[in-house]
Amino acid sequence: MSAIRLILLDIEGTTLPISFVKDVLFPYSDKVMPDLLREKASDPLVKVALADIEAANPGCDPVAQLHDWTVRDEKVAPLKSLQGLAWKTGFESGELKARLYPDVPSALRAWHKAGLRLAVYSSGSASAQRLLYGYSDAGDLTDLFEAFYDLDIGGKKIAESYREIAARAGVAPEEILFLSDVGAELDAALEAGLKVCQLVRAEDGTQPHAGVRQAIDLAGVSRQFELPVS
Repeated sequence: MSAIRLILLDIEGTTLPISFVKDVLFPYSDKVMPDLLREKASDPLVKVALADIEAANPGCDPVAQLHDWTVRDEKVAPLKSLQGLAWKTGFESGELKARLYPDVPSALRAWHKAGLRLAVYSSGSASAQRLLYGYSDAGDLTDLFEAFYDLDIGGKKIAESYREIAARAGVAPEEILFLSDVGAELDAALEAGLKVCQLVRAEDGTQPHAGVRQAIDLAGVSRQFELPVS
């Protein structure tokens, strides 16, 4: 069996509670979105996102469309990029601070200290990922990660996305351990040749997915895969 060289982590439901995203982050971006679109109308990121919204639903009210996508938790690029921009304002102002699961910081530090490479793969934009780890309740953890992958690399339920991550990281797929709470993502990673483990967090009510290893926290992942512990 190939040794694990890189641990690839999902965020929502894996290292950070789903409730924080749905009850804190989503309402915040919804609240500030009208002002953000008006005040940052000249921002290239906003221009691209608005063009994408218009292409997806010609003639729509962008704010209403973004709200609808938020309510339905759609993983669409214009929503994710604009949410990331909104959250940047909140984190930098001190209005927001990411609440990680208590087991996460110590496990990440132990893995990093032992020489394991760490990367993030989330549907949230790479900039939003950096904000969550940069302004966490455990301090700035961004230096622990070598890369932040988002939907620009491909969908999380598509095997080719994981092959591309392996290629960019310069490792064989079987040398990557992917951690997520979502069964379809784990299946896609398995198809690509990665090792996988499902995080079944009681707080999130995650349902176990058949055919994959499971752990209730990152310490459990360490025990199952014989990784360093804090």
